[in-house]
Amino acid sequence: MSVLVTGGAGYIGGHMALGLTDAGEKIVVVDNLSTGFAWAVPATATLAIGDFGDSELVARLIDEHEVDSIAHFAAKIVVPESVADPLGYYLNNTSKARNLIECAVKKGVRNFIFSSTAAVYGETTSEPVAETAALNPVSPYGRSKLMVEWMLADAGRAHDLRHVVLRYFNVAGADPQGRLGQSTPNATHLIKRAVQTALGRHADLNVFGQDYPTRDGTCLRDYIQVSDLIDAHMAALAYLRGGGASLICNCGYGRGYSVKEVVEVVKRVSGVDFKVNIAGRRDGDPAAIVAQADLIRRELGWRPQRDNLDEIVRQALDWERRLHNRQN
Repeated sequence: MSVLVTGGAGYIGGHMALGLTDAGEKIVVVDNLSTGFAWAVPATATLAIGDFGDSELVARLIDEHEVDSIAHFAAKIVVPESVADPLGYYLNNTSKARNLIECAVKKGVRNFIFSSTAAVYGETTSEPVAETAALNPVSPYGRSKLMVEWMLADAGRAHDLRHVVLRYFNVAGADPQGRLGQSTPNATHLIKRAVQTALGRHADLNVFGQDYPTRDGTCLRDYIQVSDLIDAHMAALAYLRGGGASLICNCGYGRGYSVKEVVEVVKRVSGVDFKVNIAGRRDGDPAAIVAQADLIRRELGWRPQRDNLDEIVRQALDWERRLHNRQN
């Protein structure tokens, strides 16, 4: 038996490939390398360069590698871009996911782990926000992910397909062993961008909005270290293989940091006082979103080990330096 990882050459999917490899699992990665990197895939994994929405390719991989589980990470993830290009997001994130789910059903794959997002909640008055909160995404990105959750629920009722949906909050940091990190050059993640600015890759850093109803006027987010997130996926895989029922869980620490607070941590850890500009709000950004993560601890036994923002930033800095050396 093996695990099919879509988007396994990217940031989070690549860390999943490492986690599965470390656990001795057989894995096959499908990635079109539009934002991922072939070098990020473990040498012991099989890499199929192609689109996860290609039903013929996916069906062949399931057969050839005796896939019993799918971990689906591949997606477009930039909220403002989704506002400008909603149809592109619905095509990539939703329509192609429908093809992937259909392949799983037709080929008898029983276990499906889906990389969802806290963006499905949209603007919420709950803090922290639980899985039972109203779902009101404010961006096409969030809606495209929610539609996949609905498809999985419907397919699960109609067929023998059990799933765990993991709603990520803000993923950050890098592999503690230094093997992988956020490598996309133009990634919009705050910590990535701030670290790049501290290292002189950018002249300054834009903070989008300081008039939100938060403690300092900037957006508030729950930052989860990427390897802790992968531990949640590994727990989900064991849970499904053990016969667990379909489940939706938040993945976060239950504590939020504002944009200004994160910037100050990056300045302190890096020792660089870089320039920060205040820009207007971005479309689709909720003011604050922090996870209530009791369910995942209770149902999957997940226990985060890396809840330290200074260390998360330090990992990001170290990886950015390694990445620079790799490219030069």
